[in-house]
Amino acid sequence: MQEFDWKNEVNQKEEKRKLAERMAKRVRNGEVIGFGSGSTSYMAVEEIAKRVKKEKLSIKAIPTSKIIEDLCKELGIETTTLDKEKPDWCFDGADEVDKHNWLIKGMGAALYKEKLNMKQSRENYILVDHTKFVEKLGEKHPVPIEVEKEKVEQVKEEVKKLGATKVELKQSNVETKPLVTDNDNYLLYAWFDSIESNLEESLNQIEGVIENGLFIGYDIILIK
Repeated sequence: MQEFDWKNEVNQKEEKRKLAERMAKRVRNGEVIGFGSGSTSYMAVEEIAKRVKKEKLSIKAIPTSKIIEDLCKELGIETTTLDKEKPDWCFDGADEVDKHNWLIKGMGAALYKEKLNMKQSRENYILVDHTKFVEKLGEKHPVPIEVEKEKVEQVKEEVKKLGATKVELKQSNVETKPLVTDNDNYLLYAWFDSIESNLEESLNQIEGVIENGLFIGYDIILIK
């Protein structure tokens, strides 16, 4: 899954760059840091790499996508995995944030590892520009759901039973076939008129669902 151009296709670029610079200032020598995915996280990695090089810092990154892992290698940041080390803290972006600090994340298809990092981290920083705030979750984006390939149709029907008004298989931007995640699964986009506090758990109970992009009730620190 290498089709999201987080380096060049960036809206609110200057605002995101300022958020990235603020996040880079949080880095301390010797830390293990969870690196999120998306355009703002991509910029944060670039800013962190500048500090690592300038100050000769020793850190390790736990990347949430192949794109971010490749960027770390390119910029000389050592990487590790959750089965080897736990993050001291992590940062990531979001697609939507509501007044409860509930999030929709994962439109870039990296939601599975993003959620693993967040659950294992002591501090979670979410970098959001002004366009990401909504009155009601689901106002601008569907809920991404990572699904086993052979269970797509079955999962679609079960998601509709939970109130989804529309469920679509995410297509690749570069090929006329479904997008394949880094974990070799498919991605569904599910639209809901209303998102309740139990929906995240209910979606994950469906057979064939790997993870979904709702982050409800997580302890986060917004960087805005």
